[in-house]
Amino acid sequence: MSTETKAYKVTHSEAEWRKLLTPEQYAVMRGHGTERPGSCALLHEKRPGSFVCAGCGETLFEGQVKFESGTGWPSFNEPVEGSVETTTDRSYGMARTEVHCATCGSHLGHVFPDGPPPTGLRYCINGVALDFRPA
Repeated sequence: MSTETKAYKVTHSEAEWRKLLTPEQYAVMRGHGTERPGSCALLHEKRPGSFVCAGCGETLFEGQVKFESGTGWPSFNEPVEGSVETTTDRSYGMARTEVHCATCGSHLGHVFPDGPPPTGLRYCINGVALDFRPA
């Protein structure tokens, strides 16, 4: 099921999303865009705490699963259980696994099978799609 046809717990009209999100957040989270690598302060966030969806506040990742991937985007090896969903993204002539918020459907980034143990996954997430809540 695509993110456009699924009913989410948190929903807004496009006009409401535009009011709630910055133009860059809207382009990434609702338009399936990507922020410029290295451009988000959350890339360097190392304090204990949680990374939450900037669209709805749902906790997506705990700080202890964040790692430095060298890609220019915040990377995590495991989401909070049930917090994200995936779909196949066939844009740019390739097949990738898109990650979106399970609560509001906002695009977060992609997941790749080249992360560290124990999961071997790298959730490559746009920093503008996240807010940080210190512990």
